[in-house]
Amino acid sequence: MTTERIHKFLARSGVASRRTCEQLVASGRVTLNGARVTAPTTFVDPERDVVAVDGRAVLPPTDHIYLAVNKPRGFVTTVRDTHDRPTVLDLIPDVDRRVYPVGRLDMDSDGLLILTDDGELAFGLTHPSRQAPKTYLVRLERRATQHDLDRLAHGIQLDDGPTIPARARFADGSGTLVEIEMREGRKRQVRRMFAFLGNRVVRLTRTKFGCLELGRLAEGSYRELTPEEIEGLKRLLQQSPAERR
Repeated sequence: MTTERIHKFLARSGVASRRTCEQLVASGRVTLNGARVTAPTTFVDPERDVVAVDGRAVLPPTDHIYLAVNKPRGFVTTVRDTHDRPTVLDLIPDVDRRVYPVGRLDMDSDGLLILTDDGELAFGLTHPSRQAPKTYLVRLERRATQHDLDRLAHGIQLDDGPTIPARARFADGSGTLVEIEMREGRKRQVRRMFAFLGNRVVRLTRTKFGCLELGRLAEGSYRELTPEEIEGLKRLLQQSPAERR
């Protein structure tokens, strides 16, 4: 008999991210064999137990779906929005699976975003301890200096703590286009880092997430990940942050 914690089972089944599934259990919306449970640490046997959310049975998946989306600016990275703004799910109207974004891109940013119903992978890729690398192309208001990039490489002090050192290089000869690789993802962090250096981000585009690259995917379009890309993301979770440097 193979058992697992109920919130992990819910995430693996595509109900929501692991954190959200923990909240669903804690709020009393989940039942196990007809009895309400509120402890995310409750164990279930997926082959024998009946788990339900709001009265609807949850079945373990036979497979998962993994999508790469080129998010345009103006779309919010949520499943639904209380202000009726367009969301990234509006970009995949013909996908009939319940998927959700892995991490976030703020409304003013664009580029690569992963959508999936694999809650375990989503949790692993976004957990701060994994330090999954993400690469951005940053257009600045004014020229940056090599000293600015060196400061990013050593980490800088923001109001919510010091940053993990980031790799940055000039992407062309203008001095205003910088490619930066980050290993953390605080709210609007790239914009705040350059603001600390006295510059303003004019455009922010995510071009890479782990082994997955944006490539030539058209803005507003999506595609399914290849088996090799999926395996590469899963291998990323098996490596320590030091092994990826």
